[in-house]
Amino acid sequence: MKRALFNPVFLLYIIKCLLGTIICYGFYKAFPQYYLSWSIVSLLLVLAPDWDSSISLPIARIKANVTGALIGLFCFMLPFNQLVNLCIGVVLTIAVCTILRIPSSTRSALAALVIVLLQEMGKPMWSYALQRIFAVLLGCLVGLTLTLLFHYGEQRWSKKKPMFTT
Repeated sequence: MKRALFNPVFLLYIIKCLLGTIICYGFYKAFPQYYLSWSIVSLLLVLAPDWDSSISLPIARIKANVTGALIGLFCFMLPFNQLVNLCIGVVLTIAVCTILRIPSSTRSALAALVIVLLQEMGKPMWSYALQRIFAVLLGCLVGLTLTLLFHYGEQRWSKKKPMFTT
């Protein structure tokens, strides 16, 4: 990836991030009774800043986010306190990401684990864990949609021939 601050790839990445943030924020405001603010975190973890890995990296991060979210739900059911469940979840997440051959996306999986498993208010509730899984999946879906749209646009753009040749 080029390191210049204002190259086209960098600007398109900013646009993807802003569009995704606006879309997820719209869901968050439209459905305030759910924890959809976490979809923004998930979205921003999924998006990739360059064309070289614009499809493969987000797909790996989506797999990782789903993995972390599901492990978070599993650990939520364990009969231990929150810290022990979190530590078990960290170990399981790292192991599963390694088995699935997505170790470069382990951080995304760990973030999803924490999003689903930790609950700040009162006694942990199933509904909160399920809402957060939905938020993670929503962020992944928005990220994937934007990635595919931008990838399709980039493919079409690169195939266009110049009108005037010299």
